[in-house]
Amino acid sequence: MTTILILLSLQGLLGALDTLWHHEISAHLPTRTSAAEELALHAAREAIYAVVFLSLAWLTWHGIWAMVLAGLLLTEIVITLKDFLVEDRTRRLAPTERVLHTVMAIGIGVILAAFAPILAGWAGRPTAFVLVQYGPLSWLMTLLGLGVLAWAVRDGLAVRSLGAGERPTAIETNGRTVLITGATGFIGTALVAHLQRLAYRVIVLARDPLQARAQFGASVVVLDQLGQLPAETRLHAVVNLAGASIAAGPWTRGRRRTLLDSRLQVTRGLLALIARLETRPGVLINASAVGFYGDRADQPLDEDAGPAPGFMSELCRTWEEEAVKAEAQGVRVCRLRLGLVFDWRGGILPTLALPAMFGMGAVLGTGRQWMAWVHLDDVLRVISAAIEDDRYQGPINVVGAELATQAQFTRALAFTLGRPQWLRVPALPIRLALGELSDLLLASQRVRPRRLAELGFEFRKGDLESALARPVRRTDGRLGRAVTS
Repeated sequence: MTTILILLSLQGLLGALDTLWHHEISAHLPTRTSAAEELALHAAREAIYAVVFLSLAWLTWHGIWAMVLAGLLLTEIVITLKDFLVEDRTRRLAPTERVLHTVMAIGIGVILAAFAPILAGWAGRPTAFVLVQYGPLSWLMTLLGLGVLAWAVRDGLAVRSLGAGERPTAIETNGRTVLITGATGFIGTALVAHLQRLAYRVIVLARDPLQARAQFGASVVVLDQLGQLPAETRLHAVVNLAGASIAAGPWTRGRRRTLLDSRLQVTRGLLALIARLETRPGVLINASAVGFYGDRADQPLDEDAGPAPGFMSELCRTWEEEAVKAEAQGVRVCRLRLGLVFDWRGGILPTLALPAMFGMGAVLGTGRQWMAWVHLDDVLRVISAAIEDDRYQGPINVVGAELATQAQFTRALAFTLGRPQWLRVPALPIRLALGELSDLLLASQRVRPRRLAELGFEFRKGDLESALARPVRRTDGRLGRAVTS
């Protein structure tokens, strides 16, 4: 039995790697409406593994219970086969994900072949659960079981949240077309729905057109190359959100090149498209980030502040300089310097909230570093305003009106979740573990939305209380916002 537990532990570790690397970091499945069916399968499979890991760590299943356990393992195989079919229908898998899935499929086959004689022996005994103990292996299996159970809950809640969303079905359009790059990401997905509600016709450029078509349906035109757009296409606006995820891995030399190239290549493609179109679009809205300003301690920063040393600042500066070239073609360019974008349906907030839900929300470093943040709803309103209002031009800080330090945010999040906040993590181990990537957590950016104030933009969720309020399910099954006292 020890061999079986070792094989199961290895299978569990491979599954954790697959979930974190491919499902969470690379594909962002919990934020994609097209992934609801896949996530439901994942939740069911994870629940089965949780039962198997937690029980086999301390129990043997005799008699009829052995048949129940065999049924659970066979059900896991059926779920996995269906998962393969759903994945092929809804998204393009990375080569590493296909390899890992193959290894895991072989692994479960080996486990079942080795476990079958043991199960047969258990089935011949009187029906009962019998306590056993395998030393450190029992505790490792327990840890894996608790982890996979937590992820079953996580995926189940994501399915519930995605299922509550509504796909806009505008019958009429306002006659204006918007091209969006990076549309399958967290902000892009919400923006497509927002613009459809405003009756815009939407075209998206996607690296994975299969997943994009499954996600958006027939109401959205999906391209995998900008060259597919005819020269006579009339675009009212272009929104450029494309770019590899900043937080997907350490900023090695190769990763830095990927982050830069993923932004510059799409932006240059858009410049070439604009030059080719018979009618120029009215505006290019280019997503940048407050990382443009670097780590500036307590210095107040508005749009007139310049860049600072550091990779993130250099990345944003280079990207913005490329986008500004569209002005030479007579196109208004709006550079949105986004703070951390909050929404419970995806993005960084659920990730930050996960440890806080278990009472492990931590003040990082001194906690005095300023966090620039904004709620997704206000980001969408800024973008739609920038599409129509010619005054939206140049750099614009898209951050909430209420400034907060990292410690203030951590305490507000813990309060929202009804959990204690006591943990502190010094800056040194974070920097040693993450390198320059730790700037995302430790850099201080006291950014103010001066231009938005001048433009008369009014935030709907400009304070932490409203931005962190958790959605509640209404009687009609849709999501509303929790009311706080």
